[in-house]
Order: sequence, then C-alpha cells, then structure tokens
Amino acid sequence: MSAVNRVRGLAKLLPEWAWNSSKRKPMASYNPTKPREEKPAITPVYSIFDYDAKHLEERKAPNQQQCNPYIDSGRVTWINVDGLKKDEVEKLCAHYSIHPLVVEDILSIGQRAKMDETGNVIFCLLPMLYYNEDTGQVETEQVSIVLGREFVISFQEDPERDVFNPVRDKLRQDNAKLRQSHADYLCYCLVDAIVDSYFGVIDKINERIERLEDALLLQKERVALEKLSILRREVMMIKRSINPVRELVYGFLKSENPMLEERHDKYYKDVLDHITQANDYVENHREMLMNLQDLSMSQINLRMNEVMKVFTLLATLMAPATVIGGIFGMNFDIIPLAHHREGFYLTVGVMLAIPLAMMIWFKRKGWY
Repeated sequence: MSAVNRVRGLAKLLPEWAWNSSKRKPMASYNPTKPREEKPAITPVYSIFDYDAKHLEERKAPNQQQCNPYIDSGRVTWINVDGLKKDEVEKLCAHYSIHPLVVEDILSIGQRAKMDETGNVIFCLLPMLYYNEDTGQVETEQVSIVLGREFVISFQEDPERDVFNPVRDKLRQDNAKLRQSHADYLCYCLVDAIVDSYFGVIDKINERIERLEDALLLQKERVALEKLSILRREVMMIKRSINPVRELVYGFLKSENPMLEERHDKYYKDVLDHITQANDYVENHREMLMNLQDLSMSQINLRMNEVMKVFTLLATLMAPATVIGGIFGMNFDIIPLAHHREGFYLTVGVMLAIPLAMMIWFKRKGWY
C-alpha cells in the first residue's frame, strides 16, 4: 500500500516539472512596435455593485449599455468587466469620459505595472498571478483599474477567475467599512486583494524549492539542473511581474489628487509593506536557486572526482602486474624463473602481492 501511495505522490508532483513551451508566455510579452495579435472574441461578463452605507445593488449585466445609468447613481459604483472586447471597452470608457490613451493601455496586454493620472480619472495596471496546479506553472493576467469620482471600473482578461471574492464578501456586509467609504477605498481594496494573492503563488514556489533542496542535500536528485532551470524561469516571471507594483503603490501615496483621501494613505502604506515583503521573498528565492545550482554543480564535480579516483586507483593497482607481465613477456632466451617448475605461480603471486601491499598503504594514507 505504501508503494501505491508513493507512486501517487510522484504522479502528483510530475506536472510541477513538466516543460511545455506551448503553454508558456514569453518573458518579454509586450512590444508596442509589433502589430497587436487578434485574440478570439470573448463575450464580456459585467458585474455591478452599486452601494452606500445603507443600500447595495448587486447584479450581472449582459451588455455594456446596462452599465451606463450608474454614472450618476449618487452612490459608489464598481463595474467589473471580465473579458476584453475592443468595441465594448471603448463604448464603456467613452460613456465614463475615460481618455483614449487609458483605453489603449487597457487593451494592450503584457505591460508592466504602472499608475497614471489622466484627465479626470486615476488609472492603474497590475498583474494577477495564479499557480496552475495541473501544469505547475505561474500564469499571469493583466488587471486594469480605473478610479473616477464615485466609480471604479476594473478590466480583466479571463472571465473564469479572479481574486476579488473577499472584496465582494465585504460589500455584502451591512456594517463593513468599505460600504461607508468612497471609491478610493474600494480601489485600495482591489489593489490589496491582488497583492495579497501573490503570497499564495510565492508559497507554492517556496515548497518546490524546499523539496528540491532536500533532494539535493540527500544526494537523491539526478536531474537537478533541469528542475532548477524550470524554477528559475518561474521565479523570474514572478519578479518581473510584481517588482513594478511597488512603484504603482508609491504613485498612490505621492499623488495629491482630490479623489484620494489623505486618511486612506495608511492603507496604501500597508500595501507597500506587503509588496516590499513579496519582492524580498522572490529575491530570496532567486538567491536560493543560485546556491542550489552551485550545490548541484559541486555534487556533479564530486561524483566525477569519485569516478576518476576509482579509475585511477584501478590503473595504479594494475601497473605493477603490467610491468611484470611485460618483462616476462620479452623475447629473450634468459629470463628469471622461465624454466623453473614454480615460476608461473611465483610470478602471479608477486603480481597479486604488490597491488595488495599498495592498497594497504593507500588505505593508511587515507587516499580512499
């Protein structure tokens, strides 16, 4: 039964080390000079939360037109758009007076995290990270958040998943602080939810590094370099994604925009602490992988030295027998013990005695 469980455990870990280049995004996935690739059309899903301290309206909207009336609802409105469709994004942004440059950034997938104040809105763009349990790969999704006066619009690529459920749960609570605050606090909650989700992905990578480290220390790992390469790529992906988020949070703290209440600065400082800690973890992982790579190379060299020592020892032990055999095999008439009755046995005995004496001497010297 234990053997079956061991096989199941190994089968569960196999996807973590699977190398499938067709499912991996390139490290530099955004190039403004290249024509934008047209992706298959995704039907957007609109979810709307319109709320104040006493009232909450939650609904799903089938199209962009049904989001338009909330621009002057007199309450805080959060419109979450799952799935990017160019014409509908443009219409929704035009209705809420969002600058065309912001619309271009929303539709341009693969950019680094940033925060801009354009026109009458504050725009921020940052990645959401997911750890795919089936493939063992870190996947990214670009999220764009537009903060206006008493409204927040968030845009996501994938309609199937996000990390905003804790925010939705808070909005459904009557006495929640989120229900009693303005739109800038909702923007903070969305950014905070994305940053907090990074730690789950970092923990998964940390578990893989620890398992590989244990295997290397116990000298049970024979394909460490391949696994180290996969892990280094994942860590580079995470570092490249979350490192600019720190600048984004700094942007909120330094901004003097009247839409950002000064009393909420302490919350953005908390987000800054979290993203700084996440960056430190990723940097530690990068250093750990470099140390593991050095350890792996040292073990490879050590194993090679052990093999070479065995071959050298065998060649050294065989050298006396080779010399003796060569001497007695020379084509001369007079050779010691050539015609002696016990000559052959004496010669073989000397051939065996000398290597045995050498082995005892080598052992006393501590050479093996």
